[in-house]
Amino acid sequence: MATREDLKRWVFEALTDLGPSPVPLIAKHIWENHRAELEASGDLFYTWQYAMRWEAQKLQHEGKLLKKTKGRIWELV
Repeated sequence: MATREDLKRWVFEALTDLGPSPVPLIAKHIWENHRAELEASGDLFYTWQYAMRWEAQKLQHEGKLLKKTKGRIWELV
């Protein structure tokens, strides 16, 4: 069962694998690598892409993620 903390870790992993990427590509990477966990996550399954953005915000506040406004590209710092 996935948690919001898992989403935070998965965003970091996706950016480690992909490099700077647009949000839809990050979500696709998470889905392709963690589909079973997401499907078993109860109510989080219906909101995981929204929750993923909040977890990315936490990474940004920790100084680990940079969000580039133009193109909505996220990258690790």
